[in-house]
Amino acid sequence: MRLSPIAVLALAFATLTSAPAMAQAPNGAALQAEQREKLTPLSWLDGTWRGTAVYPSQNGPITITQTERVGPMLAGTIRVIEGRGYNSEGNAAFNAFAVLAWNTATKAFEMHAFNDGRSGVYPLVVTPDGFGWEIPAGPGKVRFEATFKDGEWREVGTFEMPGRPPRQTVEMRLRRIGPSDWPAAGAVPRQ
Repeated sequence: MRLSPIAVLALAFATLTSAPAMAQAPNGAALQAEQREKLTPLSWLDGTWRGTAVYPSQNGPITITQTERVGPMLAGTIRVIEGRGYNSEGNAAFNAFAVLAWNTATKAFEMHAFNDGRSGVYPLVVTPDGFGWEIPAGPGKVRFEATFKDGEWREVGTFEMPGRPPRQTVEMRLRRIGPSDWPAAGAVPRQ
């Protein structure tokens, strides 16, 4: 296939003008190193956890057994979390999945969350002793704050509506029950 002289010039121009931008762009290894470094403060999450989650209701608090498993994935550039809650009969009462990530383009943490047919990407704030995020809920929001202190992962959800006092929606208290090779151990072998 022969290119017309104009096509050759257009291709040469595109190559020459994109080369400086490509040379200045960080390489994948540098981006991954940045992601791993930024996620290091959340490494305390890695492992398997068990405890309780308490939800308020009109008939009094409902307590379920809450479990979480957390691990790094993609060479430590993201952290994945699966939460499962079980009622007193042992049936699944809650199941959620999240990906914690550092976005190298925006220079900000993100939580990609999935639960009960809903999903979203939410700004994540990493603090010296945990993390937090907010989910929009109409004119209000649900704010989650997680802390790690004295071996306990405590997470509190609060519904906040303008002009009304905040209302707690959940309190989770977990203890690490062991390490986890999840999700890395789930990789499909080459052969």
